[in-house]
Amino acid sequence: MTRFVSSSLALAAALTFTLTACGGGDDKGSAPPTPAPSVPSTPTSTPPEAVHATTDPATGLVVRTEADLTKALLELSDLPAGFSREDEEPDDGSKPFSTPSSRCKTLVKYLNAAEAPGSKATVSRSFSGGQEGPYIDFGFDALGSVEKVASLREKYADAVASCPKVSLRAEGEGSTTMQVDELTAPKYGTEPFAFRLMGVSGPKRGLEFTALITGVNDVVLSVSVLAGDETVLEAAAEAAATKAQAVLKPAT
Repeated sequence: MTRFVSSSLALAAALTFTLTACGGGDDKGSAPPTPAPSVPSTPTSTPPEAVHATTDPATGLVVRTEADLTKALLELSDLPAGFSREDEEPDDGSKPFSTPSSRCKTLVKYLNAAEAPGSKATVSRSFSGGQEGPYIDFGFDALGSVEKVASLREKYADAVASCPKVSLRAEGEGSTTMQVDELTAPKYGTEPFAFRLMGVSGPKRGLEFTALITGVNDVVLSVSVLAGDETVLEAAAEAAATKAQAVLKPAT
């Protein structure tokens, strides 16, 4: 299953992807890279069918299935030419992020998690814009209530604010120190929050990973981007949130 915010796609790319900006060699004999495709601000396919959730009378929590959440994920047809869908990578239980600091324990736990804490249903879908990116992952976690979504958002924001850096270890390589910074979040969904991990030392120095979490009723939407700037995150967040809000209607 895709990791919560720190997706398996983006993580796999982070462990294997090499760019001059990340400290890789400059092959002057190679052809210039093809410009990465952009992401549309709104989906371009047929308007999706809305899904109305139900409420469990015993718990008062909203009930959503993986099938319901999947209907809200962006399709390849929602993206411009040049993107391709990536195969889902199974969660192998690895924990690539670590920290010696007690202040960073919560953030590291979230970065290594396979799903959002308290998730009742989880789905994800990943795309790439070519060998040099951008690599974009979209995910939904159904938490059961608007209040639980807001609580998780606050905990994540506190975790980022408390942690200046984490370590990322790639298989067969040493650790990369990743600086943690909060970003101005794209204004989509409810109470959006965004942050960046930037490699500042080690084998993946210069590697940049940006991510956003936001609420869509009782569901957490996560968007993560590797090898793309904040403009890509903005466009991806808008496209994902627009479709999610059209599909994931409040419980009746």
